[in-house]
Amino acid sequence: MVWAVSRAPYASDPEKSRGRLHPEPEHAMRSPFQRDRDRILHSSAFRRLKHKTQVFVYHEGDHYRTRLTHSLEVAQIARTIARVLGLDEDLAEALALAHDLGHTPFGHAGEEALNAEMARYGGFSHNDQTLRILTRLEHGYAEFDGLNLTWEALEGTAKHNGPLLGAGIEKPVPPSIAEYDRKHPLELDTYPGPEAQIAAHSDDIAYNNHDIDDGLRAGLFAVADLAEVPLVGPVFDEVARHYPGLEESRLIHESIRRLIDLMVRDLVEETRRALAASTPKSADDIRHLGRPVAAFSEAMRNHDRALKRFLYERMYRHDRVNRMTSNARRVVSELFRLFLAEPDHLPVEWRALIGGGEAGRARVVADYLAGMTDRFALDEHRRLVDT
Repeated sequence: MVWAVSRAPYASDPEKSRGRLHPEPEHAMRSPFQRDRDRILHSSAFRRLKHKTQVFVYHEGDHYRTRLTHSLEVAQIARTIARVLGLDEDLAEALALAHDLGHTPFGHAGEEALNAEMARYGGFSHNDQTLRILTRLEHGYAEFDGLNLTWEALEGTAKHNGPLLGAGIEKPVPPSIAEYDRKHPLELDTYPGPEAQIAAHSDDIAYNNHDIDDGLRAGLFAVADLAEVPLVGPVFDEVARHYPGLEESRLIHESIRRLIDLMVRDLVEETRRALAASTPKSADDIRHLGRPVAAFSEAMRNHDRALKRFLYERMYRHDRVNRMTSNARRVVSELFRLFLAEPDHLPVEWRALIGGGEAGRARVVADYLAGMTDRFALDEHRRLVDT
């Protein structure tokens, strides 16, 4: 049994955390990474994920994933993997729960629209916005803006997909990450710690599998259409043969739980091989390896790419989804232009934040829009634009 594993030497150690931008006394009952996790859970940005799109707009149905349920699923997977590998479970969970805080309403369609509108002012990305929320936009604490998370939580959030500086990286560092890095350097030229790498892969595992579930539930494709998808088709076939006559909802659930298990096991085994080969003695050793340690096997990477191609063609570009995303882009673009041209439509507390000419006004408008839920954005559009 591997239900519990002692802390590995390469795990992030809360007792050796690099601390917070604004120093605080330690808590008697909770580690620094536990407090990070708890602050994220209690944030207003986290609550708003309840009504933010994963693929389907909130009113399409009560059983589809939202950003909130997706984040919880990622956190469950990340915590499981962290425990088996002897990593810090609380940090892995915190990073998983925080990773989508910066998403706009309407998912990637909303982000694309807002990025296009912000192109003249530095652009927009949900990863940059997440760090902006964690370090500036949450206003619940008396002594600082943001959540004042540990260095490890912010570093893992900023770099969970890899270094932002260095050879072969052509994109500039997103503006909010660059601004924060000047005050509290995040080592943007290295890989993140092991918990962040695990959280990033847990995100992949979660959304691949729940998008199969949501796509089937929505009727965008059928179980039979999955037959030719590597890994997925054989698993569905195995379940159908083992349980002849099984009702479809049970067939889907049973197959997806097996798929998640296969991907988690593969990630654990391949990561263990990488750790054994590199023999890191600390989380910093992992950061400076020059390559990630958390990875799928080559076979699983091929399966992952094949599934993503299927979902792209059959789900994300489905006529029904295209109609939703087209409308979403229009709503976000029209609201942005209205608020930029007529900032008096912004709430009083948001108007008070405007400064720095048009670019400063655009940044405030982007922050306001990005924080909207799908429902609120649609209501505001009806109220202000469609009248």
